[in-house]
Amino acid sequence: MKKLAISLMLSLGLVVTAQAGDAGAGKKISAACAACHGQDGNSAAPSFPKIAGLGEAYLAKQLKDFKSGARDNAIMKGQVAALNDKQMEDLAAYFATKKRTVGYAAKDKVALGEKTYRAGNKATGVPACMACHSMDGSGMSAAGFPALGGQHGAYIKAQLVAFQEGKRANDASDVMRDIAARMSNKEIDAVSAYIQGLH
Repeated sequence: MKKLAISLMLSLGLVVTAQAGDAGAGKKISAACAACHGQDGNSAAPSFPKIAGLGEAYLAKQLKDFKSGARDNAIMKGQVAALNDKQMEDLAAYFATKKRTVGYAAKDKVALGEKTYRAGNKATGVPACMACHSMDGSGMSAAGFPALGGQHGAYIKAQLVAFQEGKRANDASDVMRDIAARMSNKEIDAVSAYIQGLH
C-alpha cells in the first residue's frame, strides 16, 4: 500500500523537498502560537488543530498558504502576516518535534470509521485514508502528507467538509477535494471520530 502511495505521489509531483527549519529558532518565536494551539502544539479546544507532530513540510506549507491566501483563514492570516519564510520553516520544524496527544473515538463510530480509514469505499471510489496518512495515522512527512492520528475529530470533520464543499482548496492536484466529494456525511463523521483515537 505504501509503495502504491509513493508511486502516486511521484506521478503527481507531490514529493516535497526536505525543509531547512531550525527547531531551536522556532521555539523562540512560538509563544504566539500557544494561545490557540497550546505550548507544545496540543490544543485543548477542538476547533483549533493540534499542530504537534504534524510534519515539517506540511506545516510549513500551511503557514505559507495562510500568508499567501491559498488557504483562507482570517485568524491565521493575521498571525503569519509578519513572518518571513525562514521563520515559518523554523516554527514548522519546532512543532514537528513535539509529540501529539491522543483522544478517544466514539464507540458507535469506530466500525465505520475504521473501515473508511483502512479500506475506503470501493463502491464510491473513496480510497483508504491510510494510503497517504499511514496505518497508525503518522502520515508521510517527506511527501507532505500530515499525521492525522489523535487530531481533534471536530477539526478533521470541519476540514473534510471544507474540502467537500470546495471551501478549502490548497490540496495538491485537488486530491482531498476529490476524495471528500465522494464521501458521505456519515463516513466523514465516522472517520473523523476514528482518527481522534488513532495512534
